[in-house]
Amino acid sequence: MKISLIIATWNSGSTIDDTLSSILEQKYGNTEVIVIDGKSTDNTLDIVREYEGRFGGRLKWISEPDRGLYDAMNKGIAMATG
Repeated sequence: MKISLIIATWNSGSTIDDTLSSILEQKYGNTEVIVIDGKSTDNTLDIVREYEGRFGGRLKWISEPDRGLYDAMNKGIAMATG
């Protein structure tokens, strides 16, 4: 069974590294990670880009303005395949 992990972010540079690192440490490998960013102005996207290669194609992300957490989660659900 494939698991889709949806992460809604906005200016999360101080925590996104720990989040993505923790996901990589999990033993269950049939996952996809979807980062929905609300157009951050900090280093959030730089960190996400650094992790792209480590996920071997299992990391998707977008960065665009949204209307809050629930809008971001709905965008992630629409992108999910798990």
